[in-house]
Amino acid sequence: MAINWQPLTLTIFAAFVFTLPLDAQAPAVPARPAGGFVRPPAYPVHPQAPADVLETGKALYGVNCNFCHGSDARGGEGGPNLLRSELVLNDKNGENITSVIRNGRLDQGMPKFAFTDKQISDVAAYLHNFKVGGYDISRMTPLTILVGDAKAGEAAFGAKCASCHSVTGDLKGFGARITDAKLMQNTWLMPGGGGRGPRAADGSSLTNVPPTTVTVTTASGEKTEGLLGRIDDFIVTLISVDGTQRTFRRDGAAPKVEIHDPLQPHKDLMPTYTDAEIHNITSYLVTVK
Repeated sequence: MAINWQPLTLTIFAAFVFTLPLDAQAPAVPARPAGGFVRPPAYPVHPQAPADVLETGKALYGVNCNFCHGSDARGGEGGPNLLRSELVLNDKNGENITSVIRNGRLDQGMPKFAFTDKQISDVAAYLHNFKVGGYDISRMTPLTILVGDAKAGEAAFGAKCASCHSVTGDLKGFGARITDAKLMQNTWLMPGGGGRGPRAADGSSLTNVPPTTVTVTTASGEKTEGLLGRIDDFIVTLISVDGTQRTFRRDGAAPKVEIHDPLQPHKDLMPTYTDAEIHNITSYLVTVK
């Protein structure tokens, strides 16, 4: 006689499952939200740094990195998204980003920063504090960045900016030309940050920052000048007036390389600003109509 094994098998399986201890049964499936979508976990998950380390890292990032990489590290005026950077994702305590911070990427508009190992570690801890997911989990958009004191900003502008700029001269109507407060803050901190800079509706530049140039002097005394194309520890590439590219090998201080960066005064000032001064000056400049 043929035996139908299916009901018998199901009975034995059910009896086995329901006699197991609760903790040995299959794990519960997470309840889905009303929309029916379960968000994936953030990646990677880094150990949480102490509050004082995060505060130090946040302050360093805010003064030195925010203008290009954005307040939420998702990219700003020319700077790439750090949350999606493979270099940052695979970093632990700053070991991967040390060379970039200390050597800069001058051909891409990123200056060098003379950070200590501890400062780099603190910035890394702050970056790792952002959660990374396939959705908007990381964005921390404030309601407004205009939280400073315009009067104090006027005084700070006079102390740090007025030797080169004037609100009745080159910055006349600055607050009317750039109405987005965040864009304005990034613009005055580093005009043309990353080489782009703010643009008007017709595509014209709102800051007219001249490009970085370079002068290369060989051992024989021959000088070659042009726009800076690329520079690292091994080569320097410049573009002459007729569009010709020339690349020189570098061996220490030879040949002599002089970089003429119109934004160098801004880069030199960046580490001197306090967070309060940045907000105060922004709140002042929006009033310059």
